[in-house]
Amino acid sequence: MLCQSSAGYKGDAPMPCRRGPWLLLYYVAGASEEFPLFTSTFHCADTKLDTMSADQGLSPGLLREVFVALSPGTVILTAVIGLVVLFLADSLRSWYRLSHVPGPFWAGFSKAWMVRQSLKGTQPYAIQAANEKYGSLVRIGPNELATDDPKLLRRMMASRSPYSRGPWYNALRFEPGKDNLFSMRDDDAHAKLRNKMAAGYSGKENESLERTVDAHIARLIDLIETKYLSTSREYRPADFAQKIQYFTLDVISDLAFGQPFGYVDQDDDVFDFIKITRSFFPVTLVIANIPSLVSLLHSRLFRGLLPKESDKFGFGAFIGVANKKVAERFAPNAIQHSDMLGSFIRHGLTQEEASRESLLNVVAGSDTSATTIRVIMLSLLGNPMAYRNLQKEIDDAIKAGKISSPVTDAEARKLPYLQAAIQEGLRIKAPAAGPLFKTVPEQGDTIDGKFIPGGTQIGTSPFSIYHSKKIFGNDAALFVPERWLEAEPEQVEGMSEVVNLVFSSGKYQCLGKPVALMELNKIFVELLRGFDFAMARPERPLHIMNAGIWLIEDFPVRISRRDNGPDA
Repeated sequence: MLCQSSAGYKGDAPMPCRRGPWLLLYYVAGASEEFPLFTSTFHCADTKLDTMSADQGLSPGLLREVFVALSPGTVILTAVIGLVVLFLADSLRSWYRLSHVPGPFWAGFSKAWMVRQSLKGTQPYAIQAANEKYGSLVRIGPNELATDDPKLLRRMMASRSPYSRGPWYNALRFEPGKDNLFSMRDDDAHAKLRNKMAAGYSGKENESLERTVDAHIARLIDLIETKYLSTSREYRPADFAQKIQYFTLDVISDLAFGQPFGYVDQDDDVFDFIKITRSFFPVTLVIANIPSLVSLLHSRLFRGLLPKESDKFGFGAFIGVANKKVAERFAPNAIQHSDMLGSFIRHGLTQEEASRESLLNVVAGSDTSATTIRVIMLSLLGNPMAYRNLQKEIDDAIKAGKISSPVTDAEARKLPYLQAAIQEGLRIKAPAAGPLFKTVPEQGDTIDGKFIPGGTQIGTSPFSIYHSKKIFGNDAALFVPERWLEAEPEQVEGMSEVVNLVFSSGKYQCLGKPVALMELNKIFVELLRGFDFAMARPERPLHIMNAGIWLIEDFPVRISRRDNGPDA
């Protein structure tokens, strides 16, 4: 192909088109407004390109001539350069959009900062450090911010808030294109489903709720007495992290499906659920940070690689078990029960919806409750005074006839030191520690005097909030139940409002909150009234990693019978 410039070439002979690569690059870039460098005037093969605009582009005929004239290597190189230019332009545009919000430098250009922290299991710590360095509102991604302001979080989650869940939640679907209550981003659909499910989490329709928790605590105690009770002559270490998750899994599976999976009775990881979640949650957190990757994995191209209920092993097999148990309750001659699943059915959930929500209960409910129980026990064992204070409160209440056997939820709520320890446990390691991004409404919002464009994602900074010295005092990073007993009523109210955010609030408040609190209220009274606990490995008591939730394992303890307890 021959080419002449309208200026600068003075010969009669046609000049080889050295601007072909630039024409091709212009075509790849595709926008003269973005790249004014390419809006020159060319005469190519008697075709004049006069200051092309973005909507004019290049004609197909001219583009073919460009391709024919150039070598394959030049075409590839030009295309690569064009893609790089596009990438850089897009990165700069994304960076500029939120450039007025401070944060780690590279976080403004790429999600690599977030992904790296997720892979290391340090995301909550890294966001906390960013808040401490840059301020309350910090940039942690090209389109992602994080806040440590409890008031802003409550405003974003308020019932009539224009904020909604962001694309981050797409990764929390168990099956492509099928939402559960936690992954659902449509607020209207979420509200309708939530209204159908709410009664199942209360004692009004779920009459066996408290009895179910009591029954599984009794089974856990029986397991301890049978296999893990140490004496002066024999040491039988128990992995507290494991046994407690067996307990919470049995409670939630019993509530969700009408019968427990039998973790405590078998003293085993039934269906390899715990093993599965140890890989499921870290992967989920990483891909949640990259919504486009979630879309790719959920596409037809890769859908076959995802877990499905026909699988013999892994998470897919667990989905199959859950679906089978729900199907039994939807059978024509099935007997209906006054339990959680029965409530779901009575309020109009379809079989498919009931399967997804029951599975969500097990996946989300067992790990989060187990996390708080483990954290409280670890904190008590690391603080002998707090351990003795709680045990004494329990002993005194038993002697005064204020506690029955088993303790009721109402009785446990009246034990001030126990309630303070529970609040501290929820605060020290908030069980759900992912960013939980919400989308700024289309019209944008003004936060801390800064305008935040619509579509921006704002997440939470759990450690910054729950370890705030301004809210909880200079010793906020420490487990100190006394802070709740010694503070003024107004301060206690303020601290309680913040800790309640552990369960979210407003339109997103966790429906499982009553179940979780009932487990916490009862388990420590029943364990500490009859047993003494001690760390078996104080120098390294357990292994913990963040994956959106806290993965805690390898927590060996020595359990012995209390010979001088109130029930002795």
